Amino acid sequence: MTPPAFPTTTYLSAPDLVQLVRRLGFSACLAGIAERIEQDFLRWHEFDKSPRLACHSAEGVIELMPIADAQRFAFKVVNGHPGNTRLGLPTVMAFGVLADMDTGAPRLLSELTITTALRTAAMSALAAQHLARRNSRHMALIGNGAQSEFQALAFRDRVGIRTLSLFDTDPAASAKLAANLHGQGLQVRICSSTAEAVQGADIVTTLTADKTRATIITPDMVQPGMHFNAVGGDCPGKTELHPGVLQAAQVFVEFEPQTRVEGDIQQLPADFAVTEFWRVLAGVAPGRRSAQQVTVFDSVGFALEDFSALSWLADKAAELGIGQVLDLIAQAPDPKNLFGLLQPPRLAVVAGARAAASSAEFPAAARRQKA
Repeated sequence: MTPPAFPTTTYLSAPDLVQLVRRLGFSACLAGIAERIEQDFLRWHEFDKSPRLACHSAEGVIELMPIADAQRFAFKVVNGHPGNTRLGLPTVMAFGVLADMDTGAPRLLSELTITTALRTAAMSALAAQHLARRNSRHMALIGNGAQSEFQALAFRDRVGIRTLSLFDTDPAASAKLAANLHGQGLQVRICSSTAEAVQGADIVTTLTADKTRATIITPDMVQPGMHFNAVGGDCPGKTELHPGVLQAAQVFVEFEPQTRVEGDIQQLPADFAVTEFWRVLAGVAPGRRSAQQVTVFDSVGFALEDFSALSWLADKAAELGIGQVLDLIAQAPDPKNLFGLLQPPRLAVVAGARAAASSAEFPAAARRQKA
């Protein structure tokens, strides 16, 4: 009987991910991840779920996000350090693993910095498809950093947004965003304040990065029928929406136990009513009830979205032949003798020679040992 092949791990580096997106196309990648997220959210009860584990410091947070179904286990390690840009580093950096549940063998090790931006935008647009007013065409983007282009193009492709109003406390960030969106089929207007940007918008996306309990959107900015895609408030002590905005709206979340601690609803009592978004997808809870209703998607990022993104990446990388095989797990000829791998080859040869000599000198004893 031929022994099973030792499990291999595919490694997708950041350059590999760039190659994958360029070959498939940005819009196709967004669509693929969004569709996989929707499929997995419709399998909500098949997953072993928990809030992410976080280690906080004065500068930021590092988080572990685990999840599994019966076949696969996934985790992501991700940080959020708002001051990183002053050091020439991204605010968010991430990597992740996809492993077999039956053996625990890691099958994919992947960059997730770019992928997190893709999956966050895909999740935002998926929620807006079900929660925003039909025929929403105008979106305000408050916070124009590294995530903003992804959100803009996801809402263009998946929701039908055609006009963007931009505001950031750093004018250079808005100029960067406008330049990157040139020729992308969007009418872009740079504004001088949040209040100006949200005026007349159907959808308001907040993407601010400060690790503070901020109030980016106040009740006086809210107009009937608006949908708020609140992305930046994603850890304890970090918010974007005034409590009055939440109290006047129907609020939707990813995984309630996590959002209660990390989302904008951390400002409200524990009995404040929210709806987990999977219930809307499954048709067991309503989404938007009327054109005048104000809706909020209190997005903090949930591990199931990363599970979906990693699964999609694994499939596409295999189809395209992208990535490299990584010797991530030690392969011992005898899995019970891991220590043997650490012995110098010379000692192994000498030991083998001595054993052979001993068998030749004492053949009967050797036969008895074998017996």
